[in-house]
Amino acid sequence: MAWNEPGGNRNDNDPWGTGGGRRGNDQGPPDLDEALKKGLDKLNKMLGGKGGNSGGSGGSGSSAGGFGAILALAGILIVGYVVFQSFYTVDEQERAVVLRFGEYNRTESPGLRFKVPLIDDVTKVRVTNVRTAESTGQMLTQDENLVTVDLQVQYRVSNAQAYVLNVRDSNQALAFATDSALRHEVGSSSLDDVLTEGRAELAVRVEQRLQNFLEEYGTGLEIVRVNVESTQPPAPVQDAFREVQRAREDEQRVKEEAETYRNKVVPEARGKAQRMIEEANAYKAEVIDRARGESARFLELLSVYENAPQVTRDRMYLQTLESVLSNSSKILVDTESSGNMMYLPLDRLTQGALSRSQSQMSSGSSDSVDIQNLADEVIREINSRQSSSTRRSR
Repeated sequence: MAWNEPGGNRNDNDPWGTGGGRRGNDQGPPDLDEALKKGLDKLNKMLGGKGGNSGGSGGSGSSAGGFGAILALAGILIVGYVVFQSFYTVDEQERAVVLRFGEYNRTESPGLRFKVPLIDDVTKVRVTNVRTAESTGQMLTQDENLVTVDLQVQYRVSNAQAYVLNVRDSNQALAFATDSALRHEVGSSSLDDVLTEGRAELAVRVEQRLQNFLEEYGTGLEIVRVNVESTQPPAPVQDAFREVQRAREDEQRVKEEAETYRNKVVPEARGKAQRMIEEANAYKAEVIDRARGESARFLELLSVYENAPQVTRDRMYLQTLESVLSNSSKILVDTESSGNMMYLPLDRLTQGALSRSQSQMSSGSSDSVDIQNLADEVIREINSRQSSSTRRSR
């Protein structure tokens, strides 16, 4: 017979262990309400209450014990939440600004820190990383020309308290200050300076002025670097400005070439001038020494002349003739046999002797042979002229 077949007095085969509306051997899963009730009773006992009793007063006792257990559990959860919210960590790259009842209390350094929950408000700020802000605008220069400037600002937080409390939006304040500093410096410069070599100096001036603005505003920011990315004239006149720029580059190139030529020529000219000065000084010293020597010789000659005037006069005469005739190419010979004076053209004789000496040099003769030939030529000429003068006298 099946366990649930009607007509049976007992349902011993009931798989849930129940029979005829009566609870038999309870081997099934526990009741959820019953398990919760037991757990609340145990918690109530642990907290000093009384456990639930069966009978007429059991219902009110169980309700009181369950309410107390719920309160205890809620208290434990609240205490755990308060403890969890009382501690926080500050990273190495951060600083924590603590406000107590909305008023600044302290700035915490990196590490594990404590705060009063629901009273202290903590704001963490990164102070080591470098941030970047860009600014682009078209503005007027000092000479009333339009120019477009692209600027990049690198900054970081230097004062966490000022960054959190002094300014509502520090990044917006930085953008306004950057635009103001850039327009002030560009308005104080000419277009040529902004477009060419003055661009690096423009970045330095903007950085200094921007830092002053941020310090006056109390933003707590520090400028790391300002880079002028590009400076360009307005689009309709860019071609003309490029032509001007190329002309300036050509001018600079020509100046450099001229400077190179100058560095080459000027030292040579200075060397030549110094050489001429040295030669003039040498000539000056030579003339002075010669004049001094002549004057000393004249004084010595004067003393000799005073002792023997005639002898000294004749000697001076002979020395003068010797010095004069030694440079002459003509010789006059006075012969005692006749009243005629003999003329010897030494220049022609010398030329003839030189022509013969050149031919002899080609054959390997020495200089002594040349002198001997010249002397022989002079002697023959003198003998021939003497013989001819003798014949005419007869």
